[in-house]
Amino acid sequence: MSLTNASPADAAQAAKSASHVLQTLSAAARNDALTVIHDGLAAAKDEILAANARDLELARQAAADGKLSQSLVSRLDLGKKGKWEDMLKGILDVRDLPDPVGRVTLRTRLDDGLDLERVTCPIGVLLIIFEARPEVIANIASLAVKSGNAAILKGGKESTESFVAISTAISRALESSQVPNGAIQLVTTRDVIPQLLALDRYIDLVIPRGSNELVRFIKDNTKIPVLGHADGLCSIFLEPSADPQKAADVIVDAKTSYPAACNALETLVVQESALSILPSVASALASKGVELRCDARSKAALQGLPKVKVVDAQDSDYDTEFLSLTLAVKTVADLDEAILHINAHGSHHTDAIVTENKEHAERFMAAVDSAGVYWNASTRFADGMRYGFGTEVGISTNKIHSRGPVGLEGLMIYKYKIRGSGHVTAVYGEGEGRKRFKHESLPL
Repeated sequence: MSLTNASPADAAQAAKSASHVLQTLSAAARNDALTVIHDGLAAAKDEILAANARDLELARQAAADGKLSQSLVSRLDLGKKGKWEDMLKGILDVRDLPDPVGRVTLRTRLDDGLDLERVTCPIGVLLIIFEARPEVIANIASLAVKSGNAAILKGGKESTESFVAISTAISRALESSQVPNGAIQLVTTRDVIPQLLALDRYIDLVIPRGSNELVRFIKDNTKIPVLGHADGLCSIFLEPSADPQKAADVIVDAKTSYPAACNALETLVVQESALSILPSVASALASKGVELRCDARSKAALQGLPKVKVVDAQDSDYDTEFLSLTLAVKTVADLDEAILHINAHGSHHTDAIVTENKEHAERFMAAVDSAGVYWNASTRFADGMRYGFGTEVGISTNKIHSRGPVGLEGLMIYKYKIRGSGHVTAVYGEGEGRKRFKHESLPL
């Protein structure tokens, strides 16, 4: 890994060249690189956390001055309980996953001695542009090395010291591996994002990690394919057959376990005949400090409840990713109206239903157009590590290539290989004397 202030074009060319070497390395060589990354970061813990503390001090001051959001400050904190340990564990989890490179997914005998295979291979060069989260460097470096992809990383200025400290540790570690130095690069030059986004000749995929403003800017300013989501506007539908305790547990976890996350609950959709369950759920949310922005019907159901903070909802609240202890509440007539509301106002990230009615649950999960659809489970399960992917490069709401938490599989594409013995196309076709293809499926 290298910290580079080279021109964007030079950095991208170096990454492209390195990708051609990286994709040919053995699984053992790539796994060995992940081991040294893990050990190098563990050895540099004190200096990395010290750098992160300096970033945090400046970020908190910027937040106090109104120049930075509290959610960004929260995402920046690498010393938060379990975050450092999760980052290191994620590297080893990725290392121990099956090798994604060179996996045969289709075999067809076109003719005697002429076999076709479809084989997984790396995408090539990834450009990751991110804000705040310093652990992204370790996550991306691990996934890129394991999947045989080169990666160019560009972080936000609010995390500069953390990024440099982590990158320096990874760079030192990789010196003892077979991974080319240019395969993972942290670009330190400022104000180069527009130039990087223009390099579709060298960069194969852009993955943004940050605010919806960042993601929208990237999508609007590049010809390179973009994998990601602009908003994490997640909803839970509370249905009348729901178990009240189960509902409270799921909804409280989805909203309060990490409000700044993209998989946190932002809108609670309540069926009118389920309003009798809402007070117990609202009391549980209030105990965690959640403010409810209610429509008229849900507000009426909460009248007289002590310690429950209720504010009149505005139409815009149902299109807002709060990233805080604020929750919009919407009342609907039935399941069909709930599905319509979620499809119209959600961000197609992750949505859930709380119900004991299996038929309604299955209909909800079939009809809601989101990357993740859950039954009686918190939206916070939308996470690569929780899915068993080891870690993730992000969560995609795209309709092509990869959707939901994107781990190793989402960083692979495929190529077709044919093995013949002098075969030519001219002898195949319709009519007398022409050969027919066998198109015989072969076991993998």
